[in-house]
Amino acid sequence: MMESAVAAVLDGLVVGLPTDTVYGVGVDPFDFDAVARLYELKGRPAHKPVGLLVATVDQATEIADLGDVGRALATENWPGALTLVVRPKVVMADWVGDRQRRTLGVRVPDHAVARELIALTGPLAVTSANESGGPETMSDVEARAVFGDRVAVYLEGTAPGGEASTIVDLTSGRPTVIRPGPVKVG
Repeated sequence: MMESAVAAVLDGLVVGLPTDTVYGVGVDPFDFDAVARLYELKGRPAHKPVGLLVATVDQATEIADLGDVGRALATENWPGALTLVVRPKVVMADWVGDRQRRTLGVRVPDHAVARELIALTGPLAVTSANESGGPETMSDVEARAVFGDRVAVYLEGTAPGGEASTIVDLTSGRPTVIRPGPVKVG
């Protein structure tokens, strides 16, 4: 199943994957058509950017400027429920990150299946596997009931749920908590 998911991502298709919070759907963030497909699938408003999941701190530093503070926070808290808002180093598809602010939310999920997929494909633009505004799904079975065959591959698994990640903005020179969560910063 993992090989099929990797092939689907490389073909620009949407895949389902369990994360440490909810079940998600993801695509290659460098593929403009794939990201558009993700937004269409969810009915997600264009003004609502999607973040990135990465497999490791090193993978994050290849695409984003974590800075010293961000690297320290990432090393201490990843994998886990901490999203860092940073400056991207590379150009990604529209809607990945906030183009107007030139920022990108990035984190390493604390779920082995998600990290295995991302280690094989590279970073993924991931959002919850639900129609925009609808209830979140927690498993491949629930996500399949929502999206059916509009998602190319569903990796089996269940998300344990829990609190949404802490979001910390590192773009203003000092860490600013945008959304409090399970990781305490500052």
